[in-house]
Amino acid sequence: MHAITAMTAPRTAPTDPRWQSLRARDPKADGTFVYAVRSTGVYCRPSCAARPARPENVTFFDTPAEAVRAGYRACLRCAPDGPSKAERDASVVASLCAFLDASEGAPTLDALAAHVGLSPFHTQRLFKRVMGVTPRAWRAAQLAAKAREALDRGAPVTEALYEAGYGSSGRFYETSTARLGMTPTRYRARGEGETVRFATRPCSLGVALVAATEKGVCAIALGEDGEALVADLRARFAKATVRAGDGDFEALVDAVLAHVEAPRADHGLALDLRGTAFQQRVWEALQRVPPGETTTYTEVAARIGAPEAVRAVAGACAANTLAVVVPCHRVVRRDGDLSGYRWGVERKRALLDREARTRPGERVGKS
Repeated sequence: MHAITAMTAPRTAPTDPRWQSLRARDPKADGTFVYAVRSTGVYCRPSCAARPARPENVTFFDTPAEAVRAGYRACLRCAPDGPSKAERDASVVASLCAFLDASEGAPTLDALAAHVGLSPFHTQRLFKRVMGVTPRAWRAAQLAAKAREALDRGAPVTEALYEAGYGSSGRFYETSTARLGMTPTRYRARGEGETVRFATRPCSLGVALVAATEKGVCAIALGEDGEALVADLRARFAKATVRAGDGDFEALVDAVLAHVEAPRADHGLALDLRGTAFQQRVWEALQRVPPGETTTYTEVAARIGAPEAVRAVAGACAANTLAVVVPCHRVVRRDGDLSGYRWGVERKRALLDREARTRPGERVGKS
């Protein structure tokens, strides 16, 4: 074996911020660094299940190549010179998605398991952990997306359903409102036949737009230009009847703006939330985060049973169209950074600061 010599003087392991990831065997740290053990001459991933090494024997390297140049060999147990477990899992799930997408009918769980050489139990668990939904739910969402594309092109409803891959229209019609936000016929008409009332008002965060259908509040937007907010609303409901609210609509606007100015746990508003099944789960979870508290994208993903779907959670937050009532502003990164916000990071900061002041001692960020 080559003589083991560190390329640079390493930090004492316990004082290096990477030490905690190593001790926790955090799989999220895989790919960000490797650690080598001088007493064994082996280097490992942070998530390696090997017996913990003594701190004085540990050296950190940014890449496997650096560890090799220093004379260490790869651990046979965690194979740090190959794809990480997360990468391997992602590859398996990508193969399953391709198989589902190419199948004319709905493959059984046994067929999916045979395709990737796993048991049905592990296939289902892996897919849901990575994608946030079961294979069956994922395929249903994909079929619905294809149907939406066909309907957007103006295809007749029956033709769109069969083009998407539905063997019959019955099952789709049973769930169409949840998947499209309205019936297929109304979706094809892009809201034709619906009435959306709106109003704009000045508020402490600039200008607020409130809009509602017969079902409930469908939009709460914040900005500087009321006309721009209305134009965006009209684009979203292109063929609906979009008109300014009359006298009785003002009471609803008052209730919404009261919540924007002083958010409370129970807003008591009827909502018309339109999104995918996954987005709905995220939005429901967000509404359970109390004013004055924050959560992280990782924590939300865990709460909805999809711990690997952190990016999808961030996407659902970005797709939220009901400011404050669906409080995506209470979601921050693990390091406490505010990240993006549909209506501007400064508004997000202002909302969090305002809520923190109403709950002394509460923190604005989480790790």
